Amino acid sequence: MTLIALILTSCGAPVPPDQITVNPSPLTVVGGKVSAEITGKFPAKKFAKNATVVVTPVLKFAGKEVLGEPMTYVGEKVKENGKVVNYRNGGTYSQTAVFDFVPEMAISELYLRFEAKKGKKTVEIPDLKVADGVNQTSTLIDPKDAKAQITADKFQRIIQEMQEADIMFLIQQANLRNGQLNTKEMKDLHAAIKEADRNEKKAINNLEVSGYASPEGGMDLNTRLANNRQANAQRYLERELRKNKVKASIDAKTTSEDWEGFQKAMEESNIQDKELVLRVLSMYSDPEEREAQIKNLSAVYQNIASDILPALRRSRLILTTDIIGKSDEEIIALWKKDPAQLNVEELLYSATLTNDMNEKMAIYTKATELYKDDFRGWNNLGMCYFNQGNIAEARRCYTKALAIAPNDADVNYNAGVAAMMDGDMQKAETCLGKAAGTKGDLNTAMGTYYTMTGDYKKAKTTYGESATNNAAVQQILNEDYTAARKTLAAVQNPNATTAYLSAIVGARTNDREAVYSNLKNAVAQDASLKARAQKDIEFAKYMEDSQFLAIVK
Repeated sequence: MTLIALILTSCGAPVPPDQITVNPSPLTVVGGKVSAEITGKFPAKKFAKNATVVVTPVLKFAGKEVLGEPMTYVGEKVKENGKVVNYRNGGTYSQTAVFDFVPEMAISELYLRFEAKKGKKTVEIPDLKVADGVNQTSTLIDPKDAKAQITADKFQRIIQEMQEADIMFLIQQANLRNGQLNTKEMKDLHAAIKEADRNEKKAINNLEVSGYASPEGGMDLNTRLANNRQANAQRYLERELRKNKVKASIDAKTTSEDWEGFQKAMEESNIQDKELVLRVLSMYSDPEEREAQIKNLSAVYQNIASDILPALRRSRLILTTDIIGKSDEEIIALWKKDPAQLNVEELLYSATLTNDMNEKMAIYTKATELYKDDFRGWNNLGMCYFNQGNIAEARRCYTKALAIAPNDADVNYNAGVAAMMDGDMQKAETCLGKAAGTKGDLNTAMGTYYTMTGDYKKAKTTYGESATNNAAVQQILNEDYTAARKTLAAVQNPNATTAYLSAIVGARTNDREAVYSNLKNAVAQDASLKARAQKDIEFAKYMEDSQFLAIVK
């Protein structure tokens, strides 16, 4: 810089080395970028009025160099574009350097490159070194911590069907009438009972007979009517069961005054002033008061008596049948012999019956072929590729799933995590924004997203009490080392990264023993971390230490 001062005479050194500040120093990877704010001062009466200085940040590493955006500074008499520096008072130098991070930058140096002219005379100036190294701890974040989420099948071994038939009664009567015992729905009910009893894939789960009375007249009368209607219907059903040699127990229920049925019938009716009747039901809970108030609506009550009440004088027979699905053995056999005989739920379920990843993938692939409108085959196939580390294929599958179900929370969650694995943060943001309600760990995924994009404050809030390596990375970057230690100690399945992060916490808190013990544990689990540690500026103070060298070499 003294040489520059001599050559430019009154221009002096463009920016004296002792007045240059680089922040952060060392440089740091944030959101996949290496950024630095470089500031300094031009001394008074040193920047010639006819001088021009172009300053370009240069990051040098592994025999390569990348250039930042140049800044031009000019003296007061120069007519070129640039930031004018006052000769008498000097001025400030400020520049932002941004570089796309690559792992080789771990061992690097930041320089300033000057192109200086005084008038028409060009001055050769050596590059000026202003910072060392790049801290790459943020790159230890791993989107795969937010595990891929399967969209489950809805297979049920046993599903239930219900069939009902009503026996209607005349007002204030409980005797069975032949016409009511020979209706189509009654014949269908008896046929269903026999089928459930004889078919090995079916079973009677429950038979229920309920007796009802309409909400008119006194409570004692209605109770007696409901009980008699239930009892007569039950005796009839028991005779039919004996005749058809069906063994089944019968549950008995009665409803003395069917106000619930009355309200439902009113809501579904077209009776004039029905809203008035419904309002009475909401205002009065006492049955006698309700009945009295409704009867006061004389014009409306005539329609109620003819259109609503007769349907409430009944006994209801309800059959609940268990439909027994295919056994695991049957499903596996059909998958291997003829998958087309499996419905989509059975086919997706069959993938849970094997631990062979290739077979799972074959099943999900077949699901995408046989059931093209069901996104789950694509999503689950993508999950398999994701777990294998084939992110390109995973993203392809998730794209197919999103084309079918663009708003499904689980698919968007998976697509967002895979996009982060691929460094596509814009896609990740879009998909994770639609993942509310996913069964996946959305907090971990969002915390990872915020960490990867450099928003450490939001990451901290999103992670909450999550005990994962990624949460610890965020805490280290936020310089909360006590929290990081606690998190790392609570990681459910600690791995090499857990130990490596613990070594970094040790280095940042000057705990030499923690550095060595954790680093030794980390490289024992993952030998590739030796090469990283050798270049990691986190361990700069230990690079010449024999114990450190013994661990990483």
